[in-house]
Amino acid sequence: MTAWRNRIVGYGEEPPESFLANPSNWRIHPRSQRDALAGVLAEVGWVQDVVVNRQTGHLIDGHLRVDMAMERNEPSVPVVYVDLSPSEEALILATLDPLSALAVADKGKLDELLREVKSEGA
Repeated sequence: MTAWRNRIVGYGEEPPESFLANPSNWRIHPRSQRDALAGVLAEVGWVQDVVVNRQTGHLIDGHLRVDMAMERNEPSVPVVYVDLSPSEEALILATLDPLSALAVADKGKLDELLREVKSEGA
C-alpha cells in the first residue's frame, strides 16, 4: 500500500485582500451562517486556516472567512498552502465540504458536548 502524499507545502498569514477567490467556487453563504461564524470568530478567534493552491493562487476553502475578514479590516488571515494541479484543485473544491457533510452525529456525544458549551452568542 502506498502512503498518501502530503500536498501541504506551507503555512502563513496574509492580508485578506491578497486572496484570490476561486472562480469555480460553488458555495453560497446564507445570513444565518455568516451570523453564526461572526459570533464564533468574535468569541474565540481564528481556529482554522483558509486553503490556497500555490499553483493557481486560488482559494480552495475559506471564502466566507476571507470575505468577513475584509469587511472587518482584519490585518491577516491564517493560511495553509497546498500544491495541486488545476484538475486536483477542482476535485478538492467539489468534494471538501460534501465529504464533511456525509458525517452523521452521535446524538449522545453531541448532547453531552452541548451541555459543556458556554457561549455568549446566540
